[in-house]
Amino acid sequence: MTINCNGELIDLKTPKVMGILNVTPDSFFDGGQFKGKKNALKQVEKMLLEGATFIDVGAYSSRPGASEVSETLELQRITPIVELILKNFPDTLLSIDTFRGNVAKECVARGAVIINDISAGLRDETLLDTVASLRVPYIMMHMRGTPKIMQAQTNYQHLLQDILFFFSERLCVAKAKGIHDVIIDPGFGFSKTLAQNYELLQQLDAFSIADCPILVGVSRKSMIYKLLETDAKNALNGTTALHMFALTKGAHILRVHDVKEAAECVELYKQLAS
Repeated sequence: MTINCNGELIDLKTPKVMGILNVTPDSFFDGGQFKGKKNALKQVEKMLLEGATFIDVGAYSSRPGASEVSETLELQRITPIVELILKNFPDTLLSIDTFRGNVAKECVARGAVIINDISAGLRDETLLDTVASLRVPYIMMHMRGTPKIMQAQTNYQHLLQDILFFFSERLCVAKAKGIHDVIIDPGFGFSKTLAQNYELLQQLDAFSIADCPILVGVSRKSMIYKLLETDAKNALNGTTALHMFALTKGAHILRVHDVKEAAECVELYKQLAS
């Protein structure tokens, strides 16, 4: 199972780690830490040295209740960082966390190689056509509504079947437009209760029916720290525990804040699976 990143084939049969770089002031865990150029570069270098295959840059917070961000502001935040990273670390496989077609276009023009869309193409009708024309891998995530209202939309007739149907429909649309490298993300923490998050994680292997790589993003989320009665700052141990479980259930990419620990988890999993 491979994806083509600007001519480089990445084999996802061996799980990979995607490091998170938020250049927003209000992300739930690291908001504001990496807005400055110096701090952003330092964090990217750290994540690459610790074993990240991909770096995912986002300039629009998707935490529950997050406010809307204009396209102009998103571009002002993200394009200088994309240019800075690739100037200093030109071999970086850069993913862009956006649901906007124009943001995707501008970032790929500057050297990004993956688009990571929390809306699966439902928030900007130009996004899928743009990704198809750019010929880059596409990550589609399950979510209902917007980050501001998504936690009020957790009523499902049948959780797993509803989400599998969602991906079936969105994959048909994406592939009809000519997008061939698609990765699916069940959207842990998005339009799901704490119990629903764990129900999905327990059944993660069911998503293999889509015949696409699976990305798991549970890093330091409330599904961990609320259950453990702590906070995001103290949720690393719980994150690692769920990472190992996700790998045993078929995860191909772990999207994380803490690359070193996730990479170690992947190494241990590889030894167990060999």
